[in-house]
Amino acid sequence: MTFKLGVPSKGRLMEKTFDWFADHGITLARVGSEREYSGVVSGIEGVELVLLSAGEVPRELAAGHIHMGVTGTDLVREKLPLWASQVKELAPMGFGQADLVIAVPDHWVDVETLDDLDAAAAAFRARHGFRMRIATKYHRLIRTYLRLHGVADYQLVDSQGATEGTVRQETAEAVADITSTGETLRANHLRMLADGPVHQSQATLFQSLTAPCDDASIAAKEQIKARLGLRD
Repeated sequence: MTFKLGVPSKGRLMEKTFDWFADHGITLARVGSEREYSGVVSGIEGVELVLLSAGEVPRELAAGHIHMGVTGTDLVREKLPLWASQVKELAPMGFGQADLVIAVPDHWVDVETLDDLDAAAAAFRARHGFRMRIATKYHRLIRTYLRLHGVADYQLVDSQGATEGTVRQETAEAVADITSTGETLRANHLRMLADGPVHQSQATLFQSLTAPCDDASIAAKEQIKARLGLRD
C-alpha cells in the first residue's frame, strides 16, 4: 500500500509547504503542468504526493484517502465536526497564519464586544423584524463560538466571495472572516470585535486516523515522522 501525502496544489501555500519539507530533507515536486495534480516525493521510499486544494485536504484525511495532509487548522475545524477523532495534528508549520474574526461596521460605535453584539442583535430584530445577518464561510465555527458566548438573535448568511463587501452591499450587517493583517476589513470600514479572534489558524501537518495502513505505509509514516523529529 502506497503512503499518500496530500499538500496544497497551488500558490504560496504550496511553495511554502515544499520549502518546509525540503528543510527537513524531504523533496516534493510537481510533475507536469499546473493542470496536472500529481507529484513525486524524494528522500522517503513509498510515498505518493497528492496535490489538492487546501479545502479538500480535511475531507480526504477524514475519509482515509490520504495518510497525511497539509491544510489550515481553521479548515479542519470547520469542515470536520468530529475532527479530533478523525485527524491528529502533527506539526504547526509556521506559515499561513490568519485569524478568524467577527467584524462590525465602524459606525457601530457602541459595539465593541460580544456582549455589545448580543445587545445590538436583539435591538436590530426588535426594530426590523428579522435577525441580524452575519456573512461568513465558517458557519460551524462561528455558530459554536457565538452560542458559547451567549449571542442570540442573529442569522448566518453564506458568503463564498468577497465577504468583507457584503455590508456595503447591504446583504449582511456584520461579517466573520479570515484575516492576516486586517487591511481588507479596514478598507471596507469594518472593525474587529475587541474580544479577540474566534480561531487563530496556520498551516499544519495532519495525520489521518482513519486511513488504512499496512507494513509499507507504516514504515513510510515512521520515516517521515523521524525526518520531522516527531514522536507519538
